[in-house]
Amino acid sequence: MASPKPYRVAVVWRGDRDMRRAATPQNNRFHRIFEELSALGIGAEPAVYDDEIAGEVREQLLAVDGVLVWVDPIHDGKTRAVLDAMLRDVGRRGPWVSAHPDVILKMGVKEVLHRTKHLGWGTDTHLYRTQYDFNEAFPSRLRSAGPRVLKQNRGNDGQGVWKVELVSAEAGELTIVRVLQALRGSVPEDMPLRSFISRCKAYFADGGCIVDQPFQPRLPEGMIRCYMSGDKVAGFGHQLIKALIPPPPEGPDSPAAQSGPRIMHGPDAAQFGMLREKMEGEWTPQMREVLGLDEAALPIIWDADFLYGPRTASGEDTYVLCEINVSSCFAIPDEAPAAIARLALERLKAHAESPRR
Repeated sequence: MASPKPYRVAVVWRGDRDMRRAATPQNNRFHRIFEELSALGIGAEPAVYDDEIAGEVREQLLAVDGVLVWVDPIHDGKTRAVLDAMLRDVGRRGPWVSAHPDVILKMGVKEVLHRTKHLGWGTDTHLYRTQYDFNEAFPSRLRSAGPRVLKQNRGNDGQGVWKVELVSAEAGELTIVRVLQALRGSVPEDMPLRSFISRCKAYFADGGCIVDQPFQPRLPEGMIRCYMSGDKVAGFGHQLIKALIPPPPEGPDSPAAQSGPRIMHGPDAAQFGMLREKMEGEWTPQMREVLGLDEAALPIIWDADFLYGPRTASGEDTYVLCEINVSSCFAIPDEAPAAIARLALERLKAHAESPRR
């Protein structure tokens, strides 16, 4: 009896035509993922993507069983609009796609912070869907609730994420705020509140929105990135970030202004044991219910970024969700490529057996 045909997977990341021609499973940052897929008998091939060669990439993806995608929502002015339309079409025609664009629109946007604010990872989170709502509600909230962090719905690398705090609380045009964007190299800027509100108008384009959360004072203690493969923790990363922290006198490009290295830990790291229990046992299942996602829809790799919240009365840490990354979750802990490969094989088998194909 003939052995079953091995599954084939395409790994997608952004590049250009020359990079596409030169790509091999060994000469890119995803080489460990290629190795782990191969170890399980999955044939994996590079699929370097650019909008100009979308048709060529589409034909490649239609010839495989599964598609794993690592493409940021914004990169050098480029968006995922063309790619997402193509991935939806590919997914309808047969191959399994992770993360699917429809799942990204539920999980990988800042609106999820508002939709899940009642979960244990939530905080005092508000949502503005229109410029009018923002104009009307944000000034009074800023005056009453202290420094806030505003986030555009889709973005990466700190683009459209702002710390806003009052400098003077006079009414109308005399209200002055100090704003600092999370984008690397940013410096604080004082301006009239109304001018800043006008600057944010672009975030409402194309159905966009703004999410509003309180600034977390323990930010200098670092961010904990919880890496998930499906509904299981695949590892952790702890990093002393500098985003939303004013640069030192030496300036935003000085060594002292740069974030520290992200220290990776495996899924069994003792210091994050409680966070793992919460993510696997409570928060991920609760998030799935809120968003209407079954377990099989969860991305093959995603992460939840947490800041330390207020300590409990007994001195224990709490965690506040500040972002979920789905579009392009990388770099990852050493243990994650094997977890990705194992889950990919499970998903490929289930997809092949699905009557919906």
